Amino acid sequence: MTILVLHGPNLDLLGVREPGHYGTESLASLSAGLDALAQKLGVTLEHFQSNHEGELIDRVHQAWHDGVAGLVVNPAGYTHSSVALRDALLATRLPFVEVHLSNVHAREDFRRTSLFADAAEGVISGLGPDSYALGLRGLAAVLESRSATG
Repeated sequence: MTILVLHGPNLDLLGVREPGHYGTESLASLSAGLDALAQKLGVTLEHFQSNHEGELIDRVHQAWHDGVAGLVVNPAGYTHSSVALRDALLATRLPFVEVHLSNVHAREDFRRTSLFADAAEGVISGLGPDSYALGLRGLAAVLESRSATG
């Protein structure tokens, strides 16, 4: 089973960008940790990061065509603005978990609105890199449960 980890804009700057909100771990390090967890869970990960909305949408479409089972998605700044990315996820009907490194509910008012949360299997926010790990664990469990029940 393959899961796509989709990282939105500015996440390529992890480790240097506002470490008070996002921590000091790089995207490469975070991805390596997720790969190790995925191996323990018996799933395969693909990773994709882009600062461009259309590239993220194209990658969701490609994931669907490739038979990816689901996604762990950090839409980043697009959380609050990208109807198009939301529509791509809904159109493909791929199950996904929304994750955020920072606690978006403890930040600016505009960050408290997610265009994805109501369509997600779950939302994990504020636990740093563990948000991704918990999102991966949760999605893998959902997918396993669905495949067991047919």
